[in-house]
Amino acid sequence: MPRYKLTIEYDGAPFAGWQLQADHPTVQGALEAAVKATCGEEVRVHGAGRTDAGVHALGQVAHCDIGKHFTPGRLRDAMNAHLRPAPVTVKSAEIVPETFEARFSAVKRHYLYRIANTRANLALDVGRVWRVPRRLDADAMHAAAQRLIGKHDFTTFRDTECQAKSPEKTLDQLDVIRDGDAIRIVTSARSFLHSQVRSMVGSLVWVGEGRWSEDDLAAALAARNRAACGPVAPPEGLYLVKVDY
Repeated sequence: MPRYKLTIEYDGAPFAGWQLQADHPTVQGALEAAVKATCGEEVRVHGAGRTDAGVHALGQVAHCDIGKHFTPGRLRDAMNAHLRPAPVTVKSAEIVPETFEARFSAVKRHYLYRIANTRANLALDVGRVWRVPRRLDADAMHAAAQRLIGKHDFTTFRDTECQAKSPEKTLDQLDVIRDGDAIRIVTSARSFLHSQVRSMVGSLVWVGEGRWSEDDLAAALAARNRAACGPVAPPEGLYLVKVDY
């Protein structure tokens, strides 16, 4: 039975996250419905990351096993036809070895968080960035972010309902970049805890606003206590950019 690797882009706004739910629209549910409409099979689509409600993806990766053989281009086009008008698209499909696992074969995940640092209301990016009207010190945010690089116990930045076996993760990159009124926070790691990126971003915004110093952020990490975390950034600014294998 062929195994297909799918690279997927989606707007997370209308979905209750990636993971299938009985009473709410999800990205996984939309993809599985598209597979069934394409080949008539009940197929489970396994994702590389379970993005939360409202979180977007530029390069989510998933795999599924389909009994009927398709050329990759035909499967992509057929699924996209059945996905309309949902804001989900299969960017590419390819046949991979049966040992490939979208989640467990991944060696690194890359996320982007977008902030619009402007007092003006948004016109085009509503639901796609976090608007922070108060001027942020992006240089201070970047300097503080480097205190989180490396292997740490990230309990402070972990959702209380996180199901990961260990709070220890190794953060490879956390860069804060300003371009005019736009601030991009770029981060990568093999894997992240539930809400880790949004929790780190919210705390970094406190640094940018001058509420916290670099040492305050480091102390929050060292506390290993969820209560020490700053605010959790809203989901609409977060994007799963790509997954490395």
